[in-house]
Parts: sequence; C-alpha cells; structure tokens
Amino acid sequence: MSEINMQQTLFGLTFKNPVLTASGTFGNGEVYTDFYDVSLLGGFLTKAVTPEARLGNPAPRIIETPSGMLNAIGLQNEGLDYFLANIIPGLADTGTIVIVNVAGRTADDYVKVTTALDKEDAVDALEINISCPNVKEGGMSFGCSSLSASALVAELRPLTKKPLIVKLTPNVSDIGEIARSVEDAGADAVSLINTLTGMVIDIDKRKPMLANVTGGLSGPAVRPVAVRMVYETAKAVSIPVIGMGGIFSARDALEFMIAGASLVQVGCGMFVKPKLPLEVIDGIEKYLARHEMSTIGELTGSISV
Repeated sequence: MSEINMQQTLFGLTFKNPVLTASGTFGNGEVYTDFYDVSLLGGFLTKAVTPEARLGNPAPRIIETPSGMLNAIGLQNEGLDYFLANIIPGLADTGTIVIVNVAGRTADDYVKVTTALDKEDAVDALEINISCPNVKEGGMSFGCSSLSASALVAELRPLTKKPLIVKLTPNVSDIGEIARSVEDAGADAVSLINTLTGMVIDIDKRKPMLANVTGGLSGPAVRPVAVRMVYETAKAVSIPVIGMGGIFSARDALEFMIAGASLVQVGCGMFVKPKLPLEVIDGIEKYLARHEMSTIGELTGSISV
C-alpha cells in the first residue's frame, strides 16, 4: 500500500492533517505549548476577538453536566488592539495554520475586526462566529436567520482575501438552509456545531447554577446532534464542512469525517486530555491504514446510507 497522505488542501490552504483545535479551548496557542509542539496540529483557532475588550459574564460561568459542560464565558478577550499588538507577533512562528475567530454584537463590529486582520500575514483564515447576539435585531443570533447570516457574510466578503469560515449555531430548525445562505454570500467553508443552549438548576436554592442563567452545552452529550447536522450540511453545500462537538477520541472524529467533514475541531476534550488532538491525529492515520485508504479525501463523506 502507498504511504498515507494526511494533508488536506482546502480554500487555498494546506493543512498537514485534518485535526484543529476549537476556538475558546486553546487560548491563542500559547496555553498548550507546555504539553506539545503545536506545529504538529493541522491548525488551531484563537479565542474570539471583538473590537473592544470584554470582561465576559459574571461567575459562576462553567458547570459540568452529565457527559458534558455548560459554559457562559461571554467571549472574554482583551480586544482587537491588544490582539494586534501582543498576540499577532507570536502567531507567525507557530508552524501550522492559524485561524482567528471573529465575533461582535453588530455587523460593524465584525467589519472592524475583519478589516484589521486582513492586513496580518500571520493570520491564515477567519472563522466568523455568527452565534453572537445581533443587538440591532433584538439580541437574536446572526446565525438564526438565513437573511441575517447571509447579509453579514456578504458585507465581510469584499473586505478580505483571506478564507472566511462561518461558524454555525445548532439552535435553528434547518441548518442546511443557513449553510446554503452563507455559501451563496461568499463563505469558503462552514464549521459546526457551536454549542447548544442549555440550563442547569440548583434544586436546593431553586436558582440557575450559571450566573447567566443559560449557557452553551458541549461535550460528548452533543456529539450525535453534531454528527447529524454535519451530515445534513455536507449534503446541502459544496464548500468544505468542518465538524466539531464532543470529540473525545479518534473514533468520534472519524464519525464526523465519514458524515462529510473535511476537517475536525477538538474542543473541551482537551480539558480532560491536553494531548487529545495528537491522539486523534494518530488514530485517524491508523484507521486509514487499516482500511487501506491513502488520503483523507477518501474518508470524507464516505458514509453509505
């Protein structure tokens, strides 16, 4: 059998393998350098960047749930100016693909961050987080409507030559419709799923356990939902799909890829196993060898229904 090629070339970028880290779980790349060389990854995503610094939501804002966790961090970050001055210089020598997660409360927020990052050579692509509340639309997520999602992407597309990956919310009735709308507006790829909205109550105090009342559910509990949505989305669009949601093993990642994902993102599983992405990379390569596949492309969307 020929040598296995773990590379994926998508939207003009070559990923050395299909395993990335999810935004918000990897800091800006510096958090995991004590555990391993981040250049071994296919790529990593920074935590969200917004125009202004954000303190995030009040504590408590993380709580464990059966087979998962709820978080209501609130996009805490130091803001765009800090990111440009202090984080960007350290991204140039990571040795892997760097994708910056872009967030905001208004379309103007996204425009400001996207325009600034377009000038930065250390940034390879942008992940547009449309799960953020659109304050001009009463707080509804940009991603909950195909009209607002496509309008935002259409506004950002002329502002940058960098690939735009649109991160989709699962809190919709038809994720395929949303995916098609952002593809038509110029997105180069979609990533999914972002967290599901959930809530945990302290039955003794009869109060929510998160100060924010609700939070985003992630972890193994959401994986079957995420795999289903990746499958539906891959059938709905022609652009690459990046899958995430509860990946705690190579087997989990393989489900997403067989369902139609070209790349995967590992998130909260790293809180349990910091080296999990490396285990997933190794497991995928062994699977390809076992099934006599020589490229990742043979795996993506190989589901038989």
